[in-house]
Amino acid sequence: MEDWDFKTIIEPFRIKMVEDIPILTRAQREANLDRVGHNLFRLQSSEVTIDMLTDSGTGAMSGNQWGALANGDESYAGSRSFAQLHQVVRRLTGYQHIFPVHQGRAAERIMARTVLPPGKVVLNNTHFDTTRANIEQAGAIAEDIPVALAHDPATTDAFKGDMDLDALELALATRRDEIALVMLTMTNNAVGGQPVSMANIEAVSARCRAAGVPFFLDAARFAENAWFIHTREPGYADWSLHQIARRFFELSDGCTMSAKKDGIVHIGGLLCTNKDDWADLFRNELILGEGFITYGGLAGRDLAALAVGLDEALDPGYLRYRSRSIAYFAEGLESVGVPVVRPPGGHAVFVNAGALLPHIPPEQFPGQVFAAAMYLEGGVRSVEVGSLMFPEAGLELCRLAVPRRVYTQSHVDYVIEVAARVAAKAASLRGYQIVEAPPFLRHFLATLAPL
Repeated sequence: MEDWDFKTIIEPFRIKMVEDIPILTRAQREANLDRVGHNLFRLQSSEVTIDMLTDSGTGAMSGNQWGALANGDESYAGSRSFAQLHQVVRRLTGYQHIFPVHQGRAAERIMARTVLPPGKVVLNNTHFDTTRANIEQAGAIAEDIPVALAHDPATTDAFKGDMDLDALELALATRRDEIALVMLTMTNNAVGGQPVSMANIEAVSARCRAAGVPFFLDAARFAENAWFIHTREPGYADWSLHQIARRFFELSDGCTMSAKKDGIVHIGGLLCTNKDDWADLFRNELILGEGFITYGGLAGRDLAALAVGLDEALDPGYLRYRSRSIAYFAEGLESVGVPVVRPPGGHAVFVNAGALLPHIPPEQFPGQVFAAAMYLEGGVRSVEVGSLMFPEAGLELCRLAVPRRVYTQSHVDYVIEVAARVAAKAASLRGYQIVEAPPFLRHFLATLAPL
């Protein structure tokens, strides 16, 4: 594939099964928005034409994954499917203790309840929504210390997902006893899906080990992050993607992972560590809430499909296609006057709704305004990543997440056309106010009303 220099982006797979896409009238979409309180999470999938709400669990599994699914071992304890998954994860990461869970937030919940005492601090380049919620639910404190460039959507620096090393050093030097854990989220979803450099991972790891502070990765998009290290960071062009992944996993004490992203499965996650004492705590909590340690709330067939998907996610041809497709999507949106976070990340395009809608202040949720307008105009579902999801966000974004191996170029072209229509009427769009919202993760269930 290294000499593949054609301009046209082709999917490196053939489509063997299709699913109908709903096409609704504008009047139907308008009625749907009113019914769900202008919260796109509350829509039915049958009411959505192009669904870019999330890339989590929405990908298409391969023929090899479906074959593995059919051969899953459903034994309650010690299943063959767990042994297959354990072998793959051990080879990929080197971790000693590997626990399957039903999805990433289960790993976060187990970790938060067992090793994060109330009042202690977790530092992160940027916590995403469920990570922050589980930490705060346990009474701990989630603090973000991204690099300054993370807050500038227009800059094109290669690794805007990095952690601020000066802020980390200061925290470790002056507040060591307060800090229970340091985490790196990769790619850094909350700031536009930006990758973390190997140099930053190495530096964070060294500082944590010197201070005796545990260091974990949020590795939901580990394969996409490995691809960006391979293609953007000097010194890694000759490394295989498996070598890169193994390197950054070895620099950490463990990870949480939603395998619904770069595991390319519909359900599943992992909690891994090299810390024996933490593993004992994780094991007991997992049995209490998820199931036995060799199935973790999953069917054996799900474990088998995940074992295949973790390797497929590191295929260079697939990652080349995926990253180039996201870049094509971002270029198309910019060409019709829609500002996006640069450079494009690996799983989504993040529209800079604050720049597109400068007349709408953060407290009126410009990202949600853009998302609702995309649905009203063309049945496209996306998600706000701004003041509604993160009350102290600083960035007012709308994420158009691309499910893995699902949509073709014509679908992306259609979304670009819908966005062009929204951009053309941007000045006439109005903000929102919250009518009702829960105390945690309010963006999932909030009811909104236009002002």
